[in-house]
Amino acid sequence: MTGVPASGGTTVTKHAIEKLEAEGERFEMVTYSDIMLEEALLRNWVAARDDMRKMDPTRQKELQIIAAKKIAEMKTASIIVDTHATVRTTRGYLPGLPIWVLDKLKPEMIIVVEASEEQILRRRNADKSRVRDVQDVAGVREHQEVNRATCMAYAFYTGAPVKIVQNRDGKLSDAVEELLIALRRTTS
Repeated sequence: MTGVPASGGTTVTKHAIEKLEAEGERFEMVTYSDIMLEEALLRNWVAARDDMRKMDPTRQKELQIIAAKKIAEMKTASIIVDTHATVRTTRGYLPGLPIWVLDKLKPEMIIVVEASEEQILRRRNADKSRVRDVQDVAGVREHQEVNRATCMAYAFYTGAPVKIVQNRDGKLSDAVEELLIALRRTTS
């Protein structure tokens, strides 16, 4: 499950999992950045979540591998990994799922959650819990376009299909239903 920050992927996924559990399906959502942060804090590599995207690329790669191994070892029925396809850094876009991560996770499907650029910016501005880089509509559009292209590259490598889910304001139930249809097809 991917999307640019504030696209709503986490919210859509949580609601979908609740519905699946009500139907007797067992899914677990694992937030990749939570595992990375946990491991980075253990090693004193960062002080806060937003420091991770500013890490030295070699250390970033090492941290991605550590987190991927940890997630791959989890023993649950179905795991949805909530992550970013790309991370916008001062040096450019960093792949969130490079080959060394994809090799460990072996995704069955890649889901991209998107929203309009204006909605994303409104959501980011309302979230006072994070320290985000300033971005405008064109920057968010570019990031979503880079994500789509990157996810297709991931699909070429893994053979996993890419599903794009639109998460429009006031239409959360539509996005959840779209995700449910995709998830039910992968489990049946």
